[in-house]
Amino acid sequence: MAVLFSAVLLMPGTGTPLALRIAGTVLFTGGGLMMAAGSLTRKVAFRVDGTGVVLGGSPLRYRTTTVHVPWEDITEVVLWRQHLPNASVPWVGVSRRKGAAPLPGPGQGATARALGGALVPVPVEVLLTSRAVSGWRLDKRRLAEAVAHFAPGLPIRDGH
Repeated sequence: MAVLFSAVLLMPGTGTPLALRIAGTVLFTGGGLMMAAGSLTRKVAFRVDGTGVVLGGSPLRYRTTTVHVPWEDITEVVLWRQHLPNASVPWVGVSRRKGAAPLPGPGQGATARALGGALVPVPVEVLLTSRAVSGWRLDKRRLAEAVAHFAPGLPIRDGH
């Protein structure tokens, strides 16, 4: 899509000012390259294992935005959707027990809580421990098997 938008911006005779065409091309090309690089790194987006759940971070700041949530802090796995005007984006996350230690990294402060709470259909605490299923595929059957194996009895709430 980024290539398509860049090509349209570069087409002559569109009536778009040159400065806007250049800025748009840089933006779409840069964004497209960043998304492609992120998908080619093969870094973990979401993992369930014997220690808990790993929520992979953003491609540009992977190390500082990746978090591990141990099983003893998780009360349920949550599948939900963020509805947009022309689409909906699936998300996967966890609910944490009251009193669990704050998660490390950015995006956990008061501003994120205020903005997030107004924009999504789940509690803000779930939003902060969720990842969009975008650029990768979530196999619900394998998720259920892994949760049953590593955390027997832990519920999976499917809001899809």
